[in-house]
Formats: sequence, C-alpha cells, structure tokens
Amino acid sequence: MAKGEGKDRMSLARHELLSDISAHTSQVLREHGIDSDVAEQAGDAVANQLAENWGGQQFTFPRDYFFRIAKRDLKIYEEFRGNNYAELARKHHMTARGLYKLIARVQKRLVAERQGDLFGGEIG
Repeated sequence: MAKGEGKDRMSLARHELLSDISAHTSQVLREHGIDSDVAEQAGDAVANQLAENWGGQQFTFPRDYFFRIAKRDLKIYEEFRGNNYAELARKHHMTARGLYKLIARVQKRLVAERQGDLFGGEIG
C-alpha cells in the first residue's frame, strides 16, 4: 500500500457513511410526508451532528440486526404476563419454544445489567 493510500480510503469511507446517513434520513422523512427540501436539510444536519459529536472515534458496525432484534425482544417481554406465552407467540409469529427462549434471554440480560457480571466475562 502506497503512503497515504490508507488515509484516502478511510476518508472515502467516512464520506460514504455520512452521505448514506444523510440520504437515508432524508428518504425516511420524505416517506413521512416532509417536504423534500426540509428532509434534505434534516438529513445533512443529522450527518453533520454525528460527525461533530462522534468524530475521531472508531466503530465497527455489526452485520447482524442485534439492535432491531433486541428492541423487538424487549417489546415482547414488556407484553409478557407470565401466562400468555401462546398469545404472544401467535401475535409475533413465533413458535412457543422460540418465545420461551426469548423471555429467558431477556430476563438473563436484564438481571445481568442490574447486577453486573461477578466474574468479569461477557454476557452471552
């Protein structure tokens, strides 16, 4: 790799990321009935805010949908009453076994967040 080539590649990647954030934000706003000019300005503002507040940090975005799944799991858990497994399984298009596992996983994570890990390992 030639001197400076890695920096150029990173610069392009940053620009692409911020452009994608701006474009996607603008698109979502337009889909919600916001005027195109306002949506574009808001998209740019979001990208600029992220660059300002998070500039200089390094992140690796996971390829899985953990955030989306975790949000869904927490929503389902909040609907859980202790005796409504079948109802929730049907409502969320899951098997009963899958719902049992989801409830157990969320309970384990909530307990771990409240108590911390006594042995310093990661929560699985």
